[in-house]
Amino acid sequence: MSKSNIPLPLQEIPDSPKRLFTRGTLPSLDDYVFLTVVGSRKYSNYGRDACEQLIAGLRGYPIVIVSGLALGMDSIAHRAALDNGLKTVAVPGSGLDDAVIYPATNLSLAHEIILNGGALLSEFESDTRAERWTFPRRNRIMAGLSRATLVVEATNKSGTRITAKLATEYNRDVLAVPGSIFSDGSSGTNELIKLGATPITSSADILQALGFNVTETTPDDAMLDCTEQERAVLSVLASPMPRGELIRQVGMNVGQVNVIIATLEIKGLIKETMGEVRRV
Repeated sequence: MSKSNIPLPLQEIPDSPKRLFTRGTLPSLDDYVFLTVVGSRKYSNYGRDACEQLIAGLRGYPIVIVSGLALGMDSIAHRAALDNGLKTVAVPGSGLDDAVIYPATNLSLAHEIILNGGALLSEFESDTRAERWTFPRRNRIMAGLSRATLVVEATNKSGTRITAKLATEYNRDVLAVPGSIFSDGSSGTNELIKLGATPITSSADILQALGFNVTETTPDDAMLDCTEQERAVLSVLASPMPRGELIRQVGMNVGQVNVIIATLEIKGLIKETMGEVRRV
């Protein structure tokens, strides 16, 4: 990608990349709003669930999820985008050859991103291996490319905070998911909110921050198009639970509940991940 083809938001930042390499198809900024999602590699169940649920709520909107392909929250964000039909762009801290993609355990995820209409993006030569200095360089690409950066979980001294700081310097919006005052993993996001980041507690909050005119659907609205048995299952899912526990609590036979779960998944009202069924 020559300088003339570098996305305009990246041309506007200090130390703009001189060139960019891509694999796949970089969605057009004329047609999509880009949202960078970052967070801790050592995520909690709360952080994982928050990331998945918030991105699931963006289904159907022209939004591209940008992240760094790293282990932890980056992978969760990319996966949630793919699971919900959103395009996603990965900016690894390496070149784009299969032999150097970092981390190597996410190579199949990288391929899936490309196959689903997204892209891998890097300013490094294709055979460049990830080094300590490459990650701050790639962070500025993620911060500069998107209209806003959403921080899901972060400690006060994490690389995620660096991305948020860069987004602020580039005059981009910073969004943060609040967390427990007792959790070190939420200390960074809570501090960002104190410093002026927009607190995010729902997908509607994200959509409004990105400029969409949104009327949030309430849980009761979502259940209007459901049968009585489907509503019974949704009512039980106040919190995620294993399929076996859900079957026990609703008091229906196994085959009946399995059909209802499949139907509700098609309707986009629930999803089953990591061995648990949860509402979207």
